[in-house]
Amino acid sequence: MTANYSLKSIAAHLGAELRCVGGDELGNKEASGVATLMGANNSQIAFLANPRYRAQLADTKALAVIASEAVSADVPVHCLVHSEPYRAYAELTQLFEQRPSPAEGVHPSACIGEHVVIGEGAKIAAGVVIHDHVVIGCNAEILANAVIESGSTLGDEVFIGAHVTLAHGVTLGNQVRIQAGTVVGSEGFGYAPFRDASDGGVRWQRIAQLGSVVIGNRVEIGANTSIDRGALDNTIIEDDVIIDNQVQVAHNVKIGRGTAIAGCVGIAGSATIGRECSIGGGAGIAGHLTIADGTTVLGMTLINRSVNKAGVYASGTGMQEAATWRKSAVRFTQLEQLNKRVKALEQQLENKTGLDNSNST
Repeated sequence: MTANYSLKSIAAHLGAELRCVGGDELGNKEASGVATLMGANNSQIAFLANPRYRAQLADTKALAVIASEAVSADVPVHCLVHSEPYRAYAELTQLFEQRPSPAEGVHPSACIGEHVVIGEGAKIAAGVVIHDHVVIGCNAEILANAVIESGSTLGDEVFIGAHVTLAHGVTLGNQVRIQAGTVVGSEGFGYAPFRDASDGGVRWQRIAQLGSVVIGNRVEIGANTSIDRGALDNTIIEDDVIIDNQVQVAHNVKIGRGTAIAGCVGIAGSATIGRECSIGGGAGIAGHLTIADGTTVLGMTLINRSVNKAGVYASGTGMQEAATWRKSAVRFTQLEQLNKRVKALEQQLENKTGLDNSNST
């Protein structure tokens, strides 16, 4: 059960200015949670970050609304004035989070190897397996059945979800959060093809992946994501990167600080993604290329060459009715033929123009 918080204590926590109405000038009324402008009741706090919802202020039943100075005069209830309302809302949600947490210390069913260092305040849940020579920072939280292999290092305040696997030698910075089912440090997709001497068929020689994965501070990784270790150098994810669910990060990829990657993105080996990029869901990024800092890639885009200039990039076609799409697909296959016909017509026109000019002289 979550605790209630007074408006004045919430204002102090958020660094917001509390402007009260209706006789509660001290801000002693307590909030029980967070909700939308239209969904909030008189014990909940709402927020306004998107101007398109400004009209909903008049009808809100919220106890208080987080809003910017520019719209604060339109708030009919208590107002928590903040320069970044969406950020303040995000911070406030953590006060009311009801996520269960294991007890401090090591659960009796956890299996802890030799020469393991566990920092003060760490929580190790049931069924966790920690191999030898692992270092776990202070106030780390490792949920049920996670596996941390030998030689890995985890910083302070790390959160490791249930059934996460960290392969050998992985390094995590401070305040990294990894959700359930993710694998970090698995083998990269590295094989050398050769012909079998006996039958001439293709065989594949596995290339041992000798690098590791190094993840910076405050990185957040969603559920069921795979991040491969490097073949020779390390796979690197810099500080403040956020990665959604079911993302594939191949070996030797580098992701720059502050980049956001949505679900189901596939990043092939040795790609370098710059800082503060935004990669939309389902995008595919080919290997051995570079994406410039500040680039936005829209959902389902295929990046098959380097992006050297920041901008917004897209590929593919938008949704159409099926019958129209089939016609468009047929026309797409005819583009080369149409291109040749256009060039032939242009040549004919050029020849005719030349002939007419010669006759006129």
